[in-house]
This record gives sequence, C-alpha cells and structure tokens, in this order.
Amino acid sequence: MDGHYPVHGLVPGLYVADRAGWTPATEIIHGDAFDDMLEAAGRRWNTSPHVAAALAWKCYSYWTSLPALLGYATARRVPLLEPDKVLVRYDDRKPFLRAGLTDPKIAILPGDPLAAADLPGVQVVADETALLQTLRSSLVDAHLGPVVDRMHTRLHLGARTLWGSLASGVAHGISRAADVLPGSALDAANTLLDTLGLTDLVDLTPAESGRLEVRRRTCCLAFALPEPQICRGCVINKS
Repeated sequence: MDGHYPVHGLVPGLYVADRAGWTPATEIIHGDAFDDMLEAAGRRWNTSPHVAAALAWKCYSYWTSLPALLGYATARRVPLLEPDKVLVRYDDRKPFLRAGLTDPKIAILPGDPLAAADLPGVQVVADETALLQTLRSSLVDAHLGPVVDRMHTRLHLGARTLWGSLASGVAHGISRAADVLPGSALDAANTLLDTLGLTDLVDLTPAESGRLEVRRRTCCLAFALPEPQICRGCVINKS
C-alpha cells in the first residue's frame, strides 16, 4: 500500500532498520517519553496541554494501530503490537507522529500458507474469533489502554473522548483501504470496532464508492485550537 494509499505516518516497509531517534512505546507507557510526546504536541499545535494531548493521542492511536487493523482486514495476518514492538518519532510538521515496528510476532489462521512453514515469530491461532481476541489483547489491553490510563490520570481527559478518536481512526483506516479489501469495508470496520469495544462511539454509513461516511459521537478537541478546526463527521458539526 506504500505510495498509493495514505500511509505516510508509517515507516516505508513498516520495519525500522536504524533505531536512532526512535522511541519505544514502552517508554511512553512507563517512562519520560510520555512527557516528551506531550511537549512535542504542545509545540506542534501551540495550544493548552489537554488539547495538545488529545490531538497527539489521535495521531498516536491511528498510526500505531493501523498495521494490525489493515493486516486483519486485508489478509487475516495480524502483527501483535505490544508496546515493546512499536517505535515512534515526532515532528513539528504533518504527520505529527510516525510509527514503525521492530520484529513483532504475526498471528495467522490455520489455513494461511505461512502456517505450514514453521517460521519464527508466526503464531497460529485456532480460528477467526481467536485472531480477533489476539488483536485486541496485544493492541488495546497491552498497549493503547495503558496510554489512555496515563493521559486520563495526568490530564483528566475523558476516556470516552480518547477511545472515540481510536474508533474514528479504525473506521477511517478501513475506509481508506476499501478498494483493496476482500470484502465490505463496512463489515470489516464493524467487526474491528466490536472487537475493540468501540462500536458505540461512531456511526458508519456506506458510500457509493465503497468507502465509509464516519460520524463521531465524541470530539477530538480540534475545535479548541487557536485556529479552530471542525472535522468532517465531528459530533459538534451540525451541517
């Protein structure tokens, strides 16, 4: 998908060869890199700490989750994005955050051709239900959930607001890949949202193009920027 699709927040090739200048996600959950990310967000958006943090999370949750979401939706191959397998870096320009991977395990189904190859790092799970549960436990329980907890504790950002940005990111990520999916973008997005416990945070409508119209039930807080932005599909957009 590199080059033709909007994946500019991911490292070309997905894997980081030289880790210099990259931050492991473990340091955001447990270390000082959390403060570094918030400081970078403050410089990027020049706004209050909680608004900058909400926008940083919107970028972080989108780009760090995208490899697992698209891996599932396109090929039923899910990189397990525990925080020690994810690297990020920040920029004062767009995209604010870029993400890459460092040797994650890949979960696959028994019928996948890789299942017979006995390759290191390939984890064969029993069925699609198990594949989705593995996606959730590695991405949300082990990784994104702890980041939400830290933001909620430090900045008093509502967890529903933060999870709403992930829900929107799931829907938009799947929608943008609609023309390479083996099935319906709506079905894939609903399956992933249900798996991640995010179904009630967005409303989805299929478009004639096969992509999705996404309307949020929460706000990412971009309206509170010095130059307010109202995202298409935002809950506060009445048009």
